[in-house]
Amino acid sequence: YGASDRGYHSTSPFVFGEALRRHALVILNEMGIPVKYGHSEVGYIEACEEDPYVWEQHEIELALQPLPQAAENVVITQWVLRNLAHLSGMQCSFAPVVRKGHAGSGMHFHLSPVRNGEHLTVNDETGNLRKESKWLIGGLVQMGGVLMAFGNRDKTSFLRLSQAKEAPNAVTWGRFNRKALIRLPIVATDAEGNAVTHETIEYRLPDGSAHPQLLLAGIAQAMLLGKNTPNLDEWISRTAAEAVTDGNGKIAVPKSFAEVAEILIANAKVFTDGNVFPEHIIQRWSENLQS
Repeated sequence: YGASDRGYHSTSPFVFGEALRRHALVILNEMGIPVKYGHSEVGYIEACEEDPYVWEQHEIELALQPLPQAAENVVITQWVLRNLAHLSGMQCSFAPVVRKGHAGSGMHFHLSPVRNGEHLTVNDETGNLRKESKWLIGGLVQMGGVLMAFGNRDKTSFLRLSQAKEAPNAVTWGRFNRKALIRLPIVATDAEGNAVTHETIEYRLPDGSAHPQLLLAGIAQAMLLGKNTPNLDEWISRTAAEAVTDGNGKIAVPKSFAEVAEILIANAKVFTDGNVFPEHIIQRWSENLQS
């Protein structure tokens, strides 16, 4: 107990916020917001002279939902947690970094393409990425940095990525790789080896400052971009985590709001195609980033 940056799946009496987290799961369920699970995470920070607060990190993973509903569920979940913390005499922060040098807080999105009402596996029958997985991964490696406009909106967003404690600072994808921008997570199985959850593709760049509605709409547009990319296999091969090192093929994520604003304007057509994003939204968003 009390070791900074420890606490993965710790339980009471060593976790102060466990009762609050469990209460939140019950309330969310009663409100019709399905939850996959909740547990304590590694971002425990002991109090110190500069900051008298003990910080605990908790994870709540919501169940898969259609994009508009998923975005609403994120906002409502944050509202519930803030209210419960207030009633309990605690503080609740979604800041990307609550204290410099310690584990940051991301807001990862698990994505599961659906065809004819059925969730797809990541790989096809041959064991290779199926086309829908390629569309999504290929779109995200092209637009991952641009999507920071909607997914990383706090000054400490860049600090979280630069500290690189299981946070991506380069455009990569990989299986089970916690430092990749896009991860193909382990799939939980039962005693017979059958999957008990849908396979997902995890986008790990966003954090708690994200605007969920705009971010998820942008991810959908990125997948359409991937579908229409002629050299998609080249993008996927080039950004595979095992193919990327500091001196070989590294595409760094943006390091400032000004850089994000610049690439947002350069890629505006990806978002405005199909009138999904009005042009004035992209323009106003880029101006806010620049200011």
